[in-house]
Parts: sequence; structure tokens; C-alpha cells
Amino acid sequence: MPRFAMALILSAFASSGALAQQPGDWVLGQWRGGSAWYPGVVERVSGNQVTIRYDDGTRETRPANQVRPYDWGVGTHVSCLWTDGNWYRATITAMDPGGLEIDVLYEDGDRQRTQTGRCRVD
Repeated sequence: MPRFAMALILSAFASSGALAQQPGDWVLGQWRGGSAWYPGVVERVSGNQVTIRYDDGTRETRPANQVRPYDWGVGTHVSCLWTDGNWYRATITAMDPGGLEIDVLYEDGDRQRTQTGRCRVD
């Protein structure tokens, strides 16, 4: 199933309160407990701990309350890493069928095709 379609299904379950994170679920996790949410896939659940393989290739284990369903789509406001190494606010304007590549429109008018692993929600 394409990632975007799975995200829509997960979002519907999450709003009903019926979602428990399971291996293979696409999620957003708070890297190192910070305020930003990064996309990834659940690798393992052990009690209240969820191990995430983030889209940028990193892994970590977070408490379940720092993991939520992946809910990005066209119109989602994100921050993405630009070629100068800085994060800038943008809006998703298109997603590939697998959901890993997105087109974004930055607040300054620049456009970019990038990967979800180079974006986050602040």
C-alpha cells in the first residue's frame, strides 16, 4: 500500500482513538524528546517504548507518548532542510505515490522536490 494511502488510514484510526503503534506503522516521532516531529516507521514496540527508523536513516526508541500517526499530505506545513544546511518553513504541494518524496513551496517562494527525511513539523 502506498505510504500516503496508509497515512490517511492511520489518521482516521488515530482520530477515533483506536490506534496503537505497531511495527510497520508510519509515524512521527519527537527526536530526542525535542519539540519537532520527524517521519519514520515503527520497528519495534516493547511496553511503552517505540523504536522508530526515521526516514533519514537514524533510529531511536521513544516513549509512546512521543510518537503519533504520520499525517502529512498536500497542504501540511513543515520545515525542510535547504541546501545551505538551514531549516525553512514550507508547505507540501505534492507527494509521490510512495510518499517519500514531496514537493514543497517555501515561504519565500522557492520550490523544491525533497525527501520526507529532510523535513519535520515544528
